[in-house]
Amino acid sequence: MIRREIGRTGRQVNAVGLGCMGMSFAYGPAMETADAVKLLHEALDLGVDHFDTAEMYGLGHNETLLGEAFHDRRDKAFIATKFGPMFDPATRSFATVDGSEANARRAVEGSLQRLRTDHIDLYYLHRKDLTRPIEETVGAMAKLVAEGKVGAIGLSEVNAETLRRAQAVHPIAAVQWEYSIFTRDVEAEVLPLCKETGVSVVAYSPLGRGFLTETFSRDHKPGEGDYRGAGGSPRWQGDAFEANLALVEEVRGLASGRGVSAAQVALAWVLAKPETLVIPGTTKLANLKANLAGAEVVLTAAEIARLNGLADKVQGQRYDEAGMARVNA
Repeated sequence: MIRREIGRTGRQVNAVGLGCMGMSFAYGPAMETADAVKLLHEALDLGVDHFDTAEMYGLGHNETLLGEAFHDRRDKAFIATKFGPMFDPATRSFATVDGSEANARRAVEGSLQRLRTDHIDLYYLHRKDLTRPIEETVGAMAKLVAEGKVGAIGLSEVNAETLRRAQAVHPIAAVQWEYSIFTRDVEAEVLPLCKETGVSVVAYSPLGRGFLTETFSRDHKPGEGDYRGAGGSPRWQGDAFEANLALVEEVRGLASGRGVSAAQVALAWVLAKPETLVIPGTTKLANLKANLAGAEVVLTAAEIARLNGLADKVQGQRYDEAGMARVNA
């Protein structure tokens, strides 16, 4: 097990956490509450203590699952959640991002209630509000820290300039970015700045949104209710899907030579950077155990170099046009 500090908070967690989004939406039907709670308890027993959720995941359903699982063992779980995106409950569609103080206060109170806790360990702005300065939003979040409702502040999918401006207002503990063998945008400017200033990079989708799990093939594609198959990610469509499956074979070939899985190689690749933590998601105990074992894989410099070139060959954007407009902001 690798343990790493979240920013400069003094709080260490397992470098392999659990992204909980898929328990509630995006990849198919939501888990039954009892099944989700059982998995979350098993994760704790296995040494996982970093759990990532958000207000928007299932419109509160995901936070409710964590509240049910951890309300009576709160001291064992480091809980990160997020606010900002606003949804229309009638259409269940994304509307905008609101980084105002009023919305931060509304959101944090709802999250605290659903999580059944009096504090959130790490509170992220899920996406930057493009209508207002980041200083305004981080200033509002800093008030929540001062009031004891939030332990530390994080940002998601922001660029280096935004991070610098935010840091001038309040310490930023973590920046969450999609980061994997297939997606390396964060390395250009954000990762070096995080390394320089003591900010953790929390890598979501470190398994390429499932590509690197070896689950999918030409004959096995995302099913009904899965946003990947519904057009939410161009990488999973048509010729791009076929081309990206071929890249997975390259990772699988390396993994086979080591006697491990492609997913474990993918996690080891991200964790080779000492400022990173990963939050792969799963709804299955076997996958959770396999992900944790990925932290024990140590890649050689030659293996890392072999994997580094794959991102440039990936076909298709990670989000659709609207989604891409909200990242690296």
